[in-house]
Amino acid sequence: MIDSKRSMLRLTGWTVLAAAALAGCSKKEEATIASPAPAPIAASAPANVEPLKVSFAYIGSIGDGGWNTAHDNARKAMEKEFAGKVVTSYVEKVAEGPDAERVFRDMVSQGNKLIFGTTFGHGDYMLKVAADSKDVKFEHATGYKTAENLRTYDSRTYEGAYMAGVLAGGMTKSNTLGVVGSVPIPEVIRNINSFTLGAQSVNPKIKTKVVWVNSWGDPPKETDAAQSLINAGADVLFQNTDTSAVLQTAEKAGKYAVGWDSDMSAYAPKAHLASSVINWTPYYIKAVKDMLESKWTTGKTWWGVKEGAIDMVSISDKVPAELKARIDTVKAGLKDGSFAIWKGPISTNDGKEKLKKDQVADDAFLGGINFYVKGVEGTVPGGDKK
Repeated sequence: MIDSKRSMLRLTGWTVLAAAALAGCSKKEEATIASPAPAPIAASAPANVEPLKVSFAYIGSIGDGGWNTAHDNARKAMEKEFAGKVVTSYVEKVAEGPDAERVFRDMVSQGNKLIFGTTFGHGDYMLKVAADSKDVKFEHATGYKTAENLRTYDSRTYEGAYMAGVLAGGMTKSNTLGVVGSVPIPEVIRNINSFTLGAQSVNPKIKTKVVWVNSWGDPPKETDAAQSLINAGADVLFQNTDTSAVLQTAEKAGKYAVGWDSDMSAYAPKAHLASSVINWTPYYIKAVKDMLESKWTTGKTWWGVKEGAIDMVSISDKVPAELKARIDTVKAGLKDGSFAIWKGPISTNDGKEKLKKDQVADDAFLGGINFYVKGVEGTVPGGDKK
């Protein structure tokens, strides 16, 4: 009983002291005492976001020094740009045939959500796999068929071909140029013609000879084709194939050549006039950014000098200053849109008018070219019959 009374007295005493303290406080202090700040809420740990898995199918080896090297350099640059946010992989030597379908399906099974096929012949196989893999996005280089989860991308290689032609036309002594052609599709035919138009812009006497190897990359065939062109009088060579074989053949014969797709100056420094290169990095960064921001949509992209996808690099000291200046002028015109390569009058090599005076070709026209322009010898395999 005595302990209970003592407890009551202690409580009463503390109550009186508290009341007295409050009586001497301002209203603000009273509120602070009466309403103590709530305990801080622990921040939740950020969710672990899995990196985007991206895979590439290359038609050849990444060490070819040309087409596949250009794609792989861009893959590495893109991966560096998105460090920690993407994981990339690739498969080399994916032929343009049924085995491509197996490779694409394997990429899907490994959890890749963005898949690139980097050659024209991958298109139909990508389309088939895309139809069965709606949660995966597919990108097809140089193609034209799209689907809700498949889009196409390309570079305006004909712009680089034209600049290569300007160099060739200014450097030739025989007025005969040679081209090693890969596969006779509009892309390649357009490049051969653009090369010739560029050469004719500085040397109207130019004639161009073409040898087809029906392969994107076959060094022995490319070597034989290059040598046959040299034997036929060509003293500057151009190519639409993936390896450095043409350039190396030109060097052995004491002739000139232009590198293609990547900087090939190291392979044949005496023969090398310049390299027309493709920079796929801007597009690969765009594609991954679209995925990471959930903004990916189907469509078609065709980039050139203006977007930083095409350039002429490592121009040799053997090239006169005025010819270099001409390249700079062409490049500036392509960048700001003041210059058009395919502007009439342009006719076929058998006299049929294709573009009237001052008429500028649109992308639909450029995408369907199946004829040689005036100055290119021979006929396109399976080409214009009209």
